[in-house]
Amino acid sequence: MPDLNERIALAAERLGVVAAERRHVVVTAESCTGGGIAAAITEVPGSSAWFREGFVTYAAEAKTSLLDVDPKMIEEEGVVSEDVAQAMARGALARCPDSTLAVAVTGVRCVPPVGTVCIGWAERFNEHIVTYVRTIHAHGSRSMVRRATVLTALEGLIELMRFGNPAVMPCEY
Repeated sequence: MPDLNERIALAAERLGVVAAERRHVVVTAESCTGGGIAAAITEVPGSSAWFREGFVTYAAEAKTSLLDVDPKMIEEEGVVSEDVAQAMARGALARCPDSTLAVAVTGVRCVPPVGTVCIGWAERFNEHIVTYVRTIHAHGSRSMVRRATVLTALEGLIELMRFGNPAVMPCEY
C-alpha cells in the first residue's frame, strides 16, 4: 500500500482528471493544513486549468475578513466546528465567482480533542451553493494529522464530483 504522501499525490492527480472531465474549477480555504491542499493540487501538471486559488486563513480574524465567516459563529462555536468549515467553503466560492467547487478545513492538533478536523465542501449550482461537512479524528503527529486531512479533503472533492456527497466516504489513514 502506498504511504500517505503517495496517496495524497495520487488523489491530487485523480482530482485533476475528474475536475477537467467535468469542467469544474476548485478553490481551497485552509486553516490547520496551512496551504497543504493547494500545494498538493499544484504539484499536478496542468492544474492551472482547474484550480484558481487558495486561502490560508489560520487565524480566526482571517476567516472573517477573507471568507466572511461570521465572527459571532466563531465566538459561539469555536473555530473548529462544522458550521465554520461550511461557512469557509461558502466564503471561498463567493470570493471566486468562476469556481464551482470548494473545500475548507479547520482543525486542531495541540489541544483536546487532538486531531479533530472539520472539513467542508461546497458546490455551486448556478446561483445556489450546496455544502457538505464532515468531522474526522486523525491520529499521530502534527504532520500526520495535516496529511490525513489533506488526503480526506482531496478524496472528498473527488467523491463530490462522482457521487454528490463527500461526507459519507470512508476514511482510512
